[in-house]
Parts: sequence; structure tokens; C-alpha cells
Amino acid sequence: MLIHLEKNQNLADLVKEGTVLVDFFATWCGPCKMLAPELEEYASQNENVTVIKIDVDEHQMEASKFNIRAVPTLLVFKNGALVKESSGYRDVDGLKDLVDNA
Repeated sequence: MLIHLEKNQNLADLVKEGTVLVDFFATWCGPCKMLAPELEEYASQNENVTVIKIDVDEHQMEASKFNIRAVPTLLVFKNGALVKESSGYRDVDGLKDLVDNA
């Protein structure tokens, strides 16, 4: 499942159960644009993982809370706990490795 975080949604509620991959991105970021279709494909192939996209320009408080300094930055949560962080582009296999090894 792929979710774009909306203004009224609380990230903490969305990551509290199961495995969640969070993508902090910006619309002006080239590597973020390259990553977007990879995330969509990953989400469609891995129904047991929720993928959440967060635009850092629209959600500055969330980006600040996680000390996001570069985009794209990927965070992996398991049952509410942050277990892995990675910056930069990854293909589908790289995303799978990131989540599987978290």
C-alpha cells in the first residue's frame, strides 16, 4: 500500500503497527523523481509493507522531527520503532534489501 501523507494525518499513528517504509522527498528533487516509480513498484510487490511518501516542503515539522537533511531519505519502522535510515536513490531490489535487513 502506498500512502501520501496528508496535512490531517499523524505519522505516528501510521507507523505504529507492522513494517512501514517512509520516503521523505521533495517535488524539485531529481533523485526523488527517479525513486518514485521504484517505490510504487516495491509497494505493489510487497503488500505486507506500507509505503508512506512525505513531501518535506509540505510537512516541515515531520522532516524536522526526524532531522531530515537530504532528500530522498528513507526510514524503516517496525511496530512504531525506527529501525533503519538511508539517504539517496535505491531501485526496487535496494528497497527490498533495506527493509528486509532492518
